[in-house]
Amino acid sequence: MVVNFGHAQMVTALGGCLAHPSRAVRVAASLTWPQLMPSREEILSESPSFRAVPLSQSLVPVSGAVPVSEPLQRFQQLLTQVEQLSAQLARLEAWSDRYRHGHVQALYAMAQEKAAWQQRGLQFLHQRLQQPDLTAQQQRQARLCIRQWLAALQPLQDPQLLALAEVYVEGDAGEDAPSAHEDEAQAEQRARAGWQQQQAQAHRKAAKRAARKAQRRPAAHQQAQQQQLDAKSAMRAIYRQLASALHPDREMDEGERVRKTALMGEVNAAYGRQDLTTLLRLQLEVAQVDAQHLSRLSADKLRAMSLLLKEQVQALTQDVWQLRMGLTHALGVPVDAQGDEADLAQALQRVQADERHEVDRLAADLARMQRDSELKRWLKEQALQAKQRAQDRDGVY
Repeated sequence: MVVNFGHAQMVTALGGCLAHPSRAVRVAASLTWPQLMPSREEILSESPSFRAVPLSQSLVPVSGAVPVSEPLQRFQQLLTQVEQLSAQLARLEAWSDRYRHGHVQALYAMAQEKAAWQQRGLQFLHQRLQQPDLTAQQQRQARLCIRQWLAALQPLQDPQLLALAEVYVEGDAGEDAPSAHEDEAQAEQRARAGWQQQQAQAHRKAAKRAARKAQRRPAAHQQAQQQQLDAKSAMRAIYRQLASALHPDREMDEGERVRKTALMGEVNAAYGRQDLTTLLRLQLEVAQVDAQHLSRLSADKLRAMSLLLKEQVQALTQDVWQLRMGLTHALGVPVDAQGDEADLAQALQRVQADERHEVDRLAADLARMQRDSELKRWLKEQALQAKQRAQDRDGVY
């Protein structure tokens, strides 16, 4: 696989943002559930079979033919890691193409609906607070509900909402704020102080490790420099062998010249990325290497090539992590490159179902609030729920 080390950074930067929100609402509203989420059968039927023999297996010596040295074992282990990480990156990219756009559109559309119901609800409660029939406790709970919805609608841009925020957030927030919020803030402050203490301890340990490494640095630095030179030399030798075998100007047959031109383009791109696995795969294609070829390489040459593979493993690991974190953030569910795609699709369906349930609940709440008898019962339910949440927070902290 050709690895693009900048792709994951680009994906993370996008982060699920939509360039045209209004268009997203219209498109998502027109999509049915099966269009947004493929079925388990579709996923299983379209998943790649990966029947091709991995490069690491193609270059394993025949058992008993030659002894497998420690440098060769290390080389094969790293080659296997590169292939596994490349496969994980390919899976994540496929999942991003399949799910990100439709899922984010659906969530955005429901978020717009949710915000509309919240805005209507707080405006209705504001109007009812102008009437004298609510008790002091009911008025206090109504103001708390208004502040919660105003917080959920941040950042505020609508002039009416900004005016309400001046009344309920800046005006009487201290009057009705429950002590549970103060306790939560104190608990958060304690947690932050504990985290800072852990960070300081980690920095001290890192400084001690760096000091110990500094004592061994001269010899280690010289050895690392020599390994880098050997690695570049090994990569350059493979590149020159491929360039010599695939030079299109030496080919008389037109079809073969076209094929070698394409392969030479891959060789140049892989060499520019210092992508050893692609160069080895191309060598295998043109029958320049086999399992016995690796066995005949010196230990120093294998260690140099292993250094290149180790760097590629590190870069791929970073790319996989960044893409996985970007997808987790955009989709709102944990994403595991080694997980089951059907499980991921079901998790996304649950997220959308939960959001739809929340939208429907807000619509039902507003319908209840518009009936006087139900409004008072609803305010009592909200007070009980707030009390329960405060007790749950106390239990956690």
